Amino acid sequence: MMISMSRRIVARLLTALCLALLGTVSPAIAQENDSSQSSGGFGTPARPKDALTRAKAHTELASLYFQSGNLIVALEELTLATSIDPEYAPAFGMRGLVLFYIKEYDSAEKDFNRALSLNDRDPELNNNYGWYLCQTGKVSESIAYFQKAINNPLYQTPEVAHLNAGACYAKLGELDQAQEYIQRVLRFDPDNLQAKFQMAEINYRRGNYDAVRTQMSNLIRQTEPTAEMLWLLLRTERRLGNRSEEESLTAQLRRQYPDSPEYQALRKGNYE
Repeated sequence: MMISMSRRIVARLLTALCLALLGTVSPAIAQENDSSQSSGGFGTPARPKDALTRAKAHTELASLYFQSGNLIVALEELTLATSIDPEYAPAFGMRGLVLFYIKEYDSAEKDFNRALSLNDRDPELNNNYGWYLCQTGKVSESIAYFQKAINNPLYQTPEVAHLNAGACYAKLGELDQAQEYIQRVLRFDPDNLQAKFQMAEINYRRGNYDAVRTQMSNLIRQTEPTAEMLWLLLRTERRLGNRSEEESLTAQLRRQYPDSPEYQALRKGNYE
């Protein structure tokens, strides 16, 4: 879902955007200008000439805070963006995503719907809403949104929607369709680590444990293993009866990711 960035790069981008915003108008002046809009024709409030620019800047700033894990500040920036320009769909879509991550699902749904009502062709918005649906139990409904994103020729990262569609088809138990989407990514990007991981998950669901072990062992040699990776390999070794490997991976998961959902599942014995 998210593009990984180093903390140094995020800090530099945050600084640049903050300076850009200060160069345009201060938040206090922005709020004053917004509250004192004159009325346009037919009683409609006239939008400030720079409303779109400022809303976009606040949304981009919020995206960087989101990337760095500062969800509360991201939410504040997005709320400011939506107040500056209530017609700027990306701000509502991004806020829906942040609200999803803090488990405010009703509010997230409202924001996603508002964003789609403003621009239902935005591929990024369709992908994010599809992911939201998939993660909140509406898996079958999510696929159409991923496909809509993929079919948009202006979408700059269609591999993200392919990966999300693959993961959600796997949730439905439709493994052939899941594999088809993941293989499309690997055809264009053979080194995509997330796609390799999802292929291993599909093989696990099919009971191809030897293949999973090979795939995950290779993957872990290429990158620092996440909790998800360790958990999948641990369960695979358990299925294969390799107790020493299972114990080693258990210790590694406990040491590196003691607060992860995967380790909590391990503690409860919820291997599937």
